[in-house]
Amino acid sequence: MENEVELPFDEKGIQIARIFQPRAVDRMLAGLKNNLRFVHYTNADTAMKILKSKEVWMRKSSCMNDFMEIDHGIECLHPAYKTQKERFQNLFDGMFPGFSSKFEELYNGWLLHFRTDSYIACISEHDDSEDLTGRLSMWRAYGGTTGVAIVVKGKRFLMPSDALKAYTHPVSYLDPQTFGIEFSSFLSEVERNVPLLKELGEDSVLSFVFDMFKSTLLCTKHMGFHEEREWRVLYCPTYEKSEHIRTEIESVGGTPQPVCKIPLRDIPKEDFVGIEIPSLVDRIIIGPCQYPWVVREAFISILGDAGVAQANERVVMSDIPLRQ
Repeated sequence: MENEVELPFDEKGIQIARIFQPRAVDRMLAGLKNNLRFVHYTNADTAMKILKSKEVWMRKSSCMNDFMEIDHGIECLHPAYKTQKERFQNLFDGMFPGFSSKFEELYNGWLLHFRTDSYIACISEHDDSEDLTGRLSMWRAYGGTTGVAIVVKGKRFLMPSDALKAYTHPVSYLDPQTFGIEFSSFLSEVERNVPLLKELGEDSVLSFVFDMFKSTLLCTKHMGFHEEREWRVLYCPTYEKSEHIRTEIESVGGTPQPVCKIPLRDIPKEDFVGIEIPSLVDRIIIGPCQYPWVVREAFISILGDAGVAQANERVVMSDIPLRQ
């Protein structure tokens, strides 16, 4: 018998989500069913700061490792829309006269903000087989000379919540041609569900289409990065500001910049729990480095100070023979 899964939507909600973001909802539901865990690969100094401060920093999309990632989303989305614009207009204007003009005005008005004023935290899917080693490609890309991987339980990321106004989305690895095919499939789903969309009303449908374009813009990467299996936590304070996330100027790698800080604290009054370190952190993997035993000892102490019971059982050393 399959394990019962707590679903974030009812059957109708899932049907609606599959129209606009089928990849995202299917991966989210699969993650809940399989107790998916996530991992954040970073260096030991950053990992220590996350656990000691009990907060996660989100950086501007323009300060990511490769700002071209955002441009790639545009290079996929805009040609697909331009090529199939007439079909889009016929469908949506047929349901709600003037819809496409309203949508374009809304999207174009926010495009620059999403490109330059979106904040992102990156996590990756974590497999059971990686518990003792981590993932070699991620150590190489993000670990530096003292890599540390923070493995966390996935449920809190997979269950939608408006508490922080920050939302988790899986990254899609697509080229423009493949994206065009998927955009055509989206329009076909709209065609099959016209009665349902009319029932929802113009404002709701406009919001769904807009959110689809926004997440596509910020969560589409080149297919060459597929092995990262990345998800992104997105926060756009100009669009939707959170009372719980604060913005401060910090120096990151010697570059002063604004960062948004997510507090790792439960918000029971908004039914947002499971984000505090003792319940969130599953394990710490110490990556290949010069003094792994010393680093392990330090993180056992850090976890203990954060309230994690039997912290020594949560910290392991990767045995991948990676030369630094």
